[in-house]
Amino acid sequence: MMFERFFQHADEDNEGSHISIDPNNIPSHIAIIMDGNGRWAKNKGLPRVAGHREGMKVINKIVKKANTLSVQYLTLYAFSTENWKRPKTEVDFLMRLPQQFLSKELPALKENNVRVRVMGDESVLPEYTRRAVEQAVLETKENTGLVLNFALNYGSRHELVRMVKDISEDVKNEQLSVNNIDEELISNKLLTCDLPDPDLLIRTSGEMRLSNFMLWQLAYSEFWFTNVLWPDFTDKDLEEAVKTYQQRKRRYGGV
Repeated sequence: MMFERFFQHADEDNEGSHISIDPNNIPSHIAIIMDGNGRWAKNKGLPRVAGHREGMKVINKIVKKANTLSVQYLTLYAFSTENWKRPKTEVDFLMRLPQQFLSKELPALKENNVRVRVMGDESVLPEYTRRAVEQAVLETKENTGLVLNFALNYGSRHELVRMVKDISEDVKNEQLSVNNIDEELISNKLLTCDLPDPDLLIRTSGEMRLSNFMLWQLAYSEFWFTNVLWPDFTDKDLEEAVKTYQQRKRRYGGV
């Protein structure tokens, strides 16, 4: 299968584990689909929300490691537009997590020069969730270090539909010619307009799909999949992902 070379089994020794990380070839932008919280909890006989609570703790560790590695942008898929279909009790718990995480970790993020950013449709988020993320964005906006980008109530298809509508309105109002529509224009209309495309996508839990995440932006990203469930993901796993990335040759469609 075409994805076999991307797949890293959590219970196998990684061939690149003995290789040192090249500080001159660090992915500028890493995106992570943090998957497996529910299965982690089920495996331990715990309610699903216990997995989400444990997964939240991992975020702090990975942000610190990414900062240490000099990663410039870290995008975390925190809540998708499809996640509203989950049971109300679980959704309510998930909506409280940004508030809990940021109230605890914001001082450390500020101290470490991390800038918080959010992408997604914030209009339907509960007020307490929206208020927490807006405060974090405001208090870190002058920071110049790692950009921590939370994809919150984000869905790539929703983003693309919004982009098409925006461009259509510009054409309709004669502010834009159809002949001027190109890849750069489309990229500048997306929620990631001020970010570079991810160099590396990581997905935990053994699933190998994008789940409506950054479909345009991931066109030439390197993929790294692991069986490790997100609550068990460590800085060593992040290092292995970066090492694997550094062993690949990115051709962008060329030879």
